[in-house]
Amino acid sequence: MAKVPDLFEDLKDCYSEDEDYNSTMDHLSLHQKSFYTTSYHSLGETCVDKLMSRSTSETSKTSKLTFKESLVLVSANGKTLKKRRLSFHQPISDDDLEAIAYDLEEEPIKPRSASRLLQSNVSYTYKRIIQKEFSLNDPLHQSIIQDPTSQYLKATSLTDQDQEVKFDMGAYISTTEDSKFPVTLRISKTHLFVSAQEEDEPVLLKEMPETPKIITGSDTNLIFFWESHSDMNYFTSAAHPELLIATKVDSAVHMARGLPSMTEFQIS
Repeated sequence: MAKVPDLFEDLKDCYSEDEDYNSTMDHLSLHQKSFYTTSYHSLGETCVDKLMSRSTSETSKTSKLTFKESLVLVSANGKTLKKRRLSFHQPISDDDLEAIAYDLEEEPIKPRSASRLLQSNVSYTYKRIIQKEFSLNDPLHQSIIQDPTSQYLKATSLTDQDQEVKFDMGAYISTTEDSKFPVTLRISKTHLFVSAQEEDEPVLLKEMPETPKIITGSDTNLIFFWESHSDMNYFTSAAHPELLIATKVDSAVHMARGLPSMTEFQIS
């Protein structure tokens, strides 16, 4: 039966005289063939932190490994310094191992941040105006007006329909959003465009020198994905894909996920 090389013998030098070494780990006995296909070499005089992996398999005579679960960086005394989750069967080389070992600060990408990063790299190209001078009404038959006391839009019940805001809808295309219908909402006969904000914050009216031919980066707040179901219309923010233009009773038009806000509109 092949003898498994003593992996712990060379690690003794990594311990100071004040540190205990568990002699019971000096020899390992396995009831199986050796899983090593290459010769074992000494670690030498320099002791460094060891990279250990769970559920690894050697794929070639180079140092490429296939990691099935996660990679763990540990110090010589067994303290876990950091972990990195890897996808199944993801090949990794010596350079990758070195990069992981010396990457002391690894900040995970949050789903929301990742979404915004992806959206910031998307560009939208103007095509044409597809609807002119239409109004929006919510399920409570409230109209949209420009609040005279602020820069915001407001949903309210009107007796004089001449006060309601009229919008123009501009169509855009994107090479990465084939299944969606990106549009802008501009107040008719102005250069004021509806601009999405964070959740529960009022939408802003952003003045542009002209109708933007290309929209990308921070201006993605101007883009909404228009959906129509029966006689109801929905406007989802491209910059904040979980938020829609919404209303409440006699309050500012804002961004929301849904109830208690109303996200449905009739176009007239």
